[in-house]
Amino acid sequence: MIKDLSETRQEIDAVDRQIVELIERRMDLAMEVAKYKMSTGKPIYDRQRESEKLDNLAALASSEFNAKGIRELFLQIMSVSRRYQYSIIGDREYDIDKQFKQVSKLAVSRDTKVVYAGVPGAFAESAMVEYFGEDIDGNHVKDFKEVAGQVAEGKADYGVLPIENSTAGFVNGIYDLLDRYQLSIVGEVKLAVNQCLLGISGTDLSKVTTVFSHPQGLLQAKEYLENKDWKQVSMVNTALSAKKVYDDGDMTQVAVASERAAKLYGLCVLNPKLNVADDNTTRFVIVSNRQEYEADSNKVSISFSLPHRSGTLYNILAHFIFNNVNMTSIESIPLSGKQWEYCFFVDFEGSLWDDEVKNALKGIMAETENFRILGCYVSHK
Repeated sequence: MIKDLSETRQEIDAVDRQIVELIERRMDLAMEVAKYKMSTGKPIYDRQRESEKLDNLAALASSEFNAKGIRELFLQIMSVSRRYQYSIIGDREYDIDKQFKQVSKLAVSRDTKVVYAGVPGAFAESAMVEYFGEDIDGNHVKDFKEVAGQVAEGKADYGVLPIENSTAGFVNGIYDLLDRYQLSIVGEVKLAVNQCLLGISGTDLSKVTTVFSHPQGLLQAKEYLENKDWKQVSMVNTALSAKKVYDDGDMTQVAVASERAAKLYGLCVLNPKLNVADDNTTRFVIVSNRQEYEADSNKVSISFSLPHRSGTLYNILAHFIFNNVNMTSIESIPLSGKQWEYCFFVDFEGSLWDDEVKNALKGIMAETENFRILGCYVSHK
């Protein structure tokens, strides 16, 4: 005889109430554990202990299906328990206030040295002027690596690096440079980018064989270029591509670069708009070798690495949910020499002085490897 559905649902409700009561009791016990760990200095996260406990709990199940469900359920219960303990213990392992200095505004004057990659006419130069104005000591170098090196060595106060484009995605290698040179993001500027096709005066498009640009420029002009039987050659900078076309004086060559680059290097605009998206925008970051942030900062960037195991990334991202922190982007790259392990780069809203941000960072730091706060800065939407 099949039991009436309403009766079964009443029994489920009763069981659920018991589960809630037991979870609340478990959280009370988690608080006692937190107090003990606070007094002894023991870490909250004990990976081996949790792994053994999950195995023991799964072994109590009557079927393989239930064993998987119990493992998944208790994995989340333990994760919630840890987040609760982090909020109780406080910023014990990583004192953010001692690592990063809050300033009212970044120090900028006539003598401030700012460096960008490429040559005059590069979009990075425009981003530099947009952020700092004209009244600074602006300089250009060969490539992104040299920008990072000059800032790290103190030869420049700030560097300007493109990190993401709304059409082509993240710029390859930038996050790696931030990590390798231990640079901090202290600012951000979003620049509307209009890619043009440039060439020598009198260029006949039917006779063009080669197009030069930065890989991002080629990507942003992908729909236009895929209809052309042209050899695509990557350069370190869009403006440098324009300069090459001018210097070579070869009418079979064109460049994808800005209108400003055309004016600077005496080229003609053969097509004023190659990017299909009307809102094609590149996000540039301002980097420094100082760990500081402005008082009105509203965005944080972090990086960490994780093993390629089920649930690891989910548990880390849960720290944002639990602390009501809004994540805005995530990017991953494989770790060199470590198969199936990845480094993650995450941006989220908030500031380092926010208690909710601090709580989220404490948990993420404890449960990841190679954790680093990349910066805290003002982001204009």
